[in-house]
Amino acid sequence: MDAPNDFRRLPAGLPVPVDDGAADHLPGLELPELAFPSTHGETVELAALARESGTLVLYVYPRTGRPGEELPEGWDETPGARGCTVQNIGFRDHRAQLNVLGAEVVGLSAQSTAFQREFATREHMPYPLLSDPELTLAAALRLPTFEIGGLTLFKRLTLIARDGVIERVFYPIFPPDRDAANVVHWLGAVS
Repeated sequence: MDAPNDFRRLPAGLPVPVDDGAADHLPGLELPELAFPSTHGETVELAALARESGTLVLYVYPRTGRPGEELPEGWDETPGARGCTVQNIGFRDHRAQLNVLGAEVVGLSAQSTAFQREFATREHMPYPLLSDPELTLAAALRLPTFEIGGLTLFKRLTLIARDGVIERVFYPIFPPDRDAANVVHWLGAVS
């Protein structure tokens, strides 16, 4: 049996999130002119990055765990909560394929930059992870969130923007370890 804090594996029997329609309005919207601190030490302006890159893959996740720290109570019973580490690892491991398809990748969560930086170092994340503890992106785009253990967190979703406009949304995402491969497949089919 896997240890409960083995974040690199998904435990069996996780509840599957249901599409509640909370992301249906996103295709066709422009990414907002918001800036976020990143694990690379600079501030990343999301709309500018999306315009400059041509194709931006922005995956949004609740929070990564840290070995030795307990998860919020009810985490594994909350549909879509578990799997942030495997989602991040998936994008890290598919980065070369995404770059060949012309896509830039960034991740974003409500966690602090210091927390994100520790995770990025531990898991060798080659691209920036952005911190949005105030959930400003959620407010600007009406992104779905949930509450657990006194925290308000993003629900997991992935946006693909071309020239700054959201073209495709993956939501809900399950299992999270397949998200990056699904994005590669979609980009390969439309390129």
